Amino acid sequence: MNRTTVSLIAGTAALAAVTGFATLSSPKAAGTAGTAVALPVERTSLLCPQPSTSDIAETSYTSFTPVTKDAGSGGRAELQAAAEESDGKSKGKGKGKGKKAGKPVLEPGEPGKPATGDTSGGDAPALVGTAEGEFAPGWTVQETTEVAAGSGRGLQGVNCSAPDTEFWFPGASTAADRTDYVHLTNPDDSAAVVDIELYGKDGALDSTLGEGITVAPHSSDPILLSTLTEEKQENLTVHVNVRSGRVGAAVQALDDKLGGDWLAASTDPSGSLVLPGIPKDATAVRLVAFAPGDSDADLKVQLASPSGLITPAGNETLHVKAGMTASADLGDVTRGEAGSLVLTPTDTSVPVVAALRVVRGKGDDQETAFIPATRPVGTRATVADNSAKGTTLSLTAPTRGATVKVTASAGSEGGEAVSKTFTLKAGTTQNVEAPTPTGLKGTYALTVEHVSGGPVYGARTLAATEDGVPGFTIQALPNDRGMVAVPEADQDLSVLQK
Repeated sequence: MNRTTVSLIAGTAALAAVTGFATLSSPKAAGTAGTAVALPVERTSLLCPQPSTSDIAETSYTSFTPVTKDAGSGGRAELQAAAEESDGKSKGKGKGKGKKAGKPVLEPGEPGKPATGDTSGGDAPALVGTAEGEFAPGWTVQETTEVAAGSGRGLQGVNCSAPDTEFWFPGASTAADRTDYVHLTNPDDSAAVVDIELYGKDGALDSTLGEGITVAPHSSDPILLSTLTEEKQENLTVHVNVRSGRVGAAVQALDDKLGGDWLAASTDPSGSLVLPGIPKDATAVRLVAFAPGDSDADLKVQLASPSGLITPAGNETLHVKAGMTASADLGDVTRGEAGSLVLTPTDTSVPVVAALRVVRGKGDDQETAFIPATRPVGTRATVADNSAKGTTLSLTAPTRGATVKVTASAGSEGGEAVSKTFTLKAGTTQNVEAPTPTGLKGTYALTVEHVSGGPVYGARTLAATEDGVPGFTIQALPNDRGMVAVPEADQDLSVLQK
């Protein structure tokens, strides 16, 4: 096999590893061997969990792909219903037989314009989505659900995620007033085998029911955490490890008194973490962290405020014992200002995962959302389903000053895209006045692009108060991984001899 062919295979393998499900065509132009060229992803997949079992749930889906240079033309994106499991949904073991999804639930029309769809009731299925060609780079799908009453009432939102083989969820619970499910969705033609491990304040919880869970092809399986262990713990870390195949995973956390929301996976274990976008009117913030290795972690806790980094009084550091979940109640740490939590090692860097549980409101009028540690915006990040009112974009530059460009897309039912540039000072968080489309009708997407300076982290809050209850949900803006660096070939591959 010739060296150029080897380089192409290596580049394609690297792309698949980054996106979870991607293909790439040959570079269009010749280059120097060993150099890299950034090319748009040409195929990708996203998985949306079953939104709710409530009969009064109202769910909307928004699909959006930003316009990407050199993405070519053509292709398609669609979301299809995953086959529901026939049994075993809450027993800790997936036993149903899946089948390929049928008619698409949602088919976007063109890049640069959001496409929306709605469903209601408790029978809405999980969705399996695929995007190809010009629809693939940066493809984003938002699932937003309103539940007017009952456990988990309020606004629940989640970015549909790419399939993977490992997930960490600090901030889950098996407490008496919580009902938490791990939703596992398998997009492939073969079954996936998954282990679910639970870690509390004293280490791993005894459970054999989380071992060897089978998720049938093209199906979704919600696993009730309280069926995996008899222990009732307020703060848990859930580890989803896929033995074979791949799945999408998210935790739905429903509280009898504090509403509920989706807990997305924390970014990969790291010595330093950023948890962006704490609402300025948060009345209670809880930090939950876990060190998956063999060493304890000592973390410096700081709040990136509009004026700079602040150390919360009484919570200057957090000690996380190896294999144990640690937590700290930070109260109303933002004190009426925008804020993001920044965790750094006090001495030796030890990889950790972390998330925040955020509460707004008081008394009986409270609602909950979660903020996991996330990756930086990087080159570009997008979040969909924004509206003219109730959307807050929070941006953080924890180490160095930075400049970003924020683009509001065309509206789903009309309007023209608008862009604005923002400069962030080092160590600060800003709730920026994000642009809205000219002549907006419907909802729109916000795309953040890094222009210069240090790393930037972002989060978007959607808020909708109903009957005095401040419903809200928060989604982070990690890099969309729509571009990948691939080694260039010595020559145009179309002239290679077989």
